[in-house]
Amino acid sequence: MTDAQIARLARGFCDCTLPKQEWTHGAHFATALWLILNRPEVVAERDMPGMIRRYNESVGGVNDDHGGYHETITLASLRMTRDLLAGLGTDATPAGAFAALIRSPLGNKDWPLAYWTPARLYSVEARRSWVEPDIAPLP
Repeated sequence: MTDAQIARLARGFCDCTLPKQEWTHGAHFATALWLILNRPEVVAERDMPGMIRRYNESVGGVNDDHGGYHETITLASLRMTRDLLAGLGTDATPAGAFAALIRSPLGNKDWPLAYWTPARLYSVEARRSWVEPDIAPLP
């Protein structure tokens, strides 16, 4: 994915014009990378929960106990994104960081299951608020 493709995804997410079918696992991470690298006024951990909820609703989704926004997965993904970026250095581009991320375990949408059991990760509690991993700590 190029820097321009990532910017298009992220801007579409931010202004709620991104088609729902394009809001994939990769698009979530591409958007996080772009926001962290290009929008210093956005504090991803603070702002993305509301942004994701708004986007979900804009495409006809819901944010409830069974679907939509998931606090634990979002915050863990942002933590892992920042960890990956720290290892790349200050000259990382969105496309370069995305390529590194996709080659890493984060490229697999089931990556959180290395840290949480499914029962814990997919619980209502984990969807609503941060829940600590019960298999292994995050790096």
